Amino acid sequence: MAVYEYKALDTNGRKLKGIVDAGSIVAARQRLRESGIFPVEFREATVSRKGDPLSGRSVTSFFNRTGPAEISAMTRQLATLLGAGLPLVPSLNILVAQTSHSQLKKILAQIKEEVNEGNSLSGILSSFPRTFPPFYVNMVRAGEASGMMELVLERLADFFERQQELRRKIKTALAYPMFMFAVGCLIMFFLVTFVVPNITQVFEEMNQTLPLITIALIAASRFFQSFWWILLAVTVSAAVLLNYAAGTPRGKQRWDRFKLGLPLIGALTRKMAVARFSRTLATLLESGVPLLNSLDIVKNIVGNSLIRDAVENAGKEIEEGQSLSSPLARSGLFPPIATEMIAVGEQSGNLENMLYRIADAHEKEVEASVSVVTSIMEPAMILIMGLVVGFIVVSVLLPIFEMNQLVR
Repeated sequence: MAVYEYKALDTNGRKLKGIVDAGSIVAARQRLRESGIFPVEFREATVSRKGDPLSGRSVTSFFNRTGPAEISAMTRQLATLLGAGLPLVPSLNILVAQTSHSQLKKILAQIKEEVNEGNSLSGILSSFPRTFPPFYVNMVRAGEASGMMELVLERLADFFERQQELRRKIKTALAYPMFMFAVGCLIMFFLVTFVVPNITQVFEEMNQTLPLITIALIAASRFFQSFWWILLAVTVSAAVLLNYAAGTPRGKQRWDRFKLGLPLIGALTRKMAVARFSRTLATLLESGVPLLNSLDIVKNIVGNSLIRDAVENAGKEIEEGQSLSSPLARSGLFPPIATEMIAVGEQSGNLENMLYRIADAHEKEVEASVSVVTSIMEPAMILIMGLVVGFIVVSVLLPIFEMNQLVR
């Protein structure tokens, strides 16, 4: 069966649009007419194996990507339906009907059709890597093998919700400082390029010997007026080059090492990576995914190439009979308290709970660190803006005071 997008009219003449699955366009038209809907336009909405609807490759589809929030809500709804005793195909059919996100609706319709044909859910999800990452697919595969699909889906939903909550808190904390920085830069640019030239032009016309600070201000103003486009081009070029360099293995490793070495930011990055590692690994192990497979998944989502290499090396040593805590401790990238708790969890056979405790502790530390960083950033930006404004004010007022002295 194929999935079709349609535009249609109902019996009252109102415009409708949606998707329908059928064996052909003729069957799709017949199905809609039986429902009292009269199709005007049809288009096959096949989905690529990268997870992007082929019929929607446009600017609109770029901004309509399926994000973690949509996946989390869909997972929670599917877990609820399965937990209520509904079979998988009817549950997916309900999700297709009630999902408002157009791209996710197309993907779910495609998944429902393939499940109806006898394919496994995890196998189908693995063909949409942009929408369902390996972590999600392996969790579902473990749920299929254990017969606890609804429980695994609930854990997945909990995981995504906690990750979104942490991101939301970080974004909320950083929103005000970033807004202040952007507004401050715009104000400074406006003062230097438009206000200052009009004021300093009076001093130049008087042929008065100007203080050094005023001369510096005039020079800076002329530079920004004449070469602002060069500064913009250099900034954009530097950003593009840095992004390209960070995309190479060696460049990414150097960038990640640089981030870890920064004051405050380095500690925050490390804590976020350890929290993500611990919670993801705990969720996978609790759902029945083997340790080596879990580490192979986790290493790709920690967000830092150095920590990823440490996790990969730990997996190799576990294959040789070593424990998980020892190679992580030797890497020097994991806090001692984390490796000690992992060692205790391995010895007691309670590794998952220990990993959850590590994740909880580090997520709380991340929130506290973000609060510290923002509390430092706000007064620092106000101080910098005050110094710049003070420099402009003094540069303008000094010549006026000197002219006042000459008049007297």
